[in-house]
This record gives sequence, C-alpha cells and structure tokens, in this order.
Amino acid sequence: MSASTIRAGVIQTRTGLDMERNARELAEAAERLAADGADILFTPEMCGLLDRDSARLKAAARHEADDPALAALRQVAKARGVAVAIGSLAIRDEVTAPDGRLANRSFLIGRDGEIRARYDKMHLFDVDLPNGDRYRESSSFIGGERVQLADMGWGRLGLTICYDVRFPQLHNALALAGADIIAQPAAFTVPTGEAHWHVLLRARAIETGAFVVAAAQSGRHEDGRETYGHSLAIDPWGRVLLDMGTESGAALVELDLAQVADARARIPNLRHARPLNPAEVAGAAE
Repeated sequence: MSASTIRAGVIQTRTGLDMERNARELAEAAERLAADGADILFTPEMCGLLDRDSARLKAAARHEADDPALAALRQVAKARGVAVAIGSLAIRDEVTAPDGRLANRSFLIGRDGEIRARYDKMHLFDVDLPNGDRYRESSSFIGGERVQLADMGWGRLGLTICYDVRFPQLHNALALAGADIIAQPAAFTVPTGEAHWHVLLRARAIETGAFVVAAAQSGRHEDGRETYGHSLAIDPWGRVLLDMGTESGAALVELDLAQVADARARIPNLRHARPLNPAEVAGAAE
C-alpha cells in the first residue's frame, strides 16, 4: 500500500424504527472496520432512524446532544482513532428549522470523536409521479444552504446526501474546492436504483476526477419501503472498486488518493469549465 493510500470502511444497513438498536448495530460494524485498519468509515443516509411516516419520524427525532447513533459513532471514533462520515441523521434543530421540520444532516467525526463538519441536505425530493404517487421530502425536512468540504489531513472530503447525486454542479463545486473524495450516502428506492444508481455515481466520479464513496440502505425496512443497496466505491476514472450488493454488512476498500491528480491531469475538464447563464443560451425562452 502506497503512502497516498487510505483504507475506507463502508457500512451498508437496513435501518429500522428502533433508534437504540440501530445505534448498536452501527457501532458494532464500526468497531469491526476500525479493528481491521480503516482510516475513515462511511455510513448511509438516515442510518439512525428510517421512517417514511412523517409524523412518527418527527416525534422520534432527537437533538444532536441526544441522538444515540451520533453518540455511539463518536465514541467509536475516539476509542479507535478513526474518522467517521455519518451519511445522515434526522436531527431536531430549532435554529435551522424553527417550523418543526427536521434537518437531514451529515456529520464528519474526527479521530478524537469531535464533530468536525456538518452538512444539511441541500436538494429535497418533491415530486408528483404519473402513477399518482406523491413525495414531499420538504414536508419533513428543511433544505440546507451551505456546501461543505473538510480537510482530513490526508486529503479533502466533500459531503453530499442521496438526491444531491442528480446535481452535478454541487459535485463540481466540491471538486473545484479540492475534494479528493465525495461522500454520497443514500437510501435509493429499488426502481430508481436499478435505473440510475451506478451510472449517476460513475458519472459524478468521472466529472470531478474524485473518488466517490456511496454507503447505502438496502432491503425491506420496517416502515415498508425497499431500498436498493449496492454501496459503491468508485475511483476518479469511473472504475467500481467496491459493490456491496444487497445484503447488510461492512467492507473495506483501499483508495489511492494519488489517482485524483492523475485523473484531473489526463482530463482537465475542471480547469476548462466556463460559467454559463441559461438566460444567455441562444434560442432560450423569454
């Protein structure tokens, strides 16, 4: 293993409604990966509590100081000296969401167990489908306003969450700011996962010349939803280094960060990008 290589631990979960049990399972997986030599761990979106019942979710959500998954993973980080990128948790925060909605919030935990960065999901999935299904993520969550990059010492980590994967401008902003790895935790449904998951994540890695690590939810959950799984690690050339399939579990993957500079030198699209105003496109509607 070269000096520029780090070991990333990826946790794939089937998160349910019991927050204490979810926290214990996360901590157990994190302990195993840390014991195997992981430098940083990645968990899925909503890994502390996954519930599509908006009222029940809001009633169960905790503040940061009381969230069991956050506390458990901070403890593992400090005890084992491993960084943890918590994909996201449903967090009660009256400052950012005074109207009673929650924050879908990622946390970056340092090797000392302290919170180094927070990121609230910027893009919320609101849609009316042709079959009559209606999704309103904004009814439960408030969207974030800030792009987040963190210096890890060995490299820079950019934070995104699930639906953010469909917005390349966010990933490009992180890459232009120096991201070597982009975390893309998710709870993709099976139909959209089968159609789009691999191709979107490979595209984001190729476009940014960065590693993409996507820890995912998988399987049929207690709230009735079914998620796609297939947690992935993808290198800056778009090659899939890890695909965890559909079973819950944990895996290690080595990321050679020297590949980031190599990929960006071979395809210098980030340096060649030009800011474009849609209003100035020839033929645009007035």
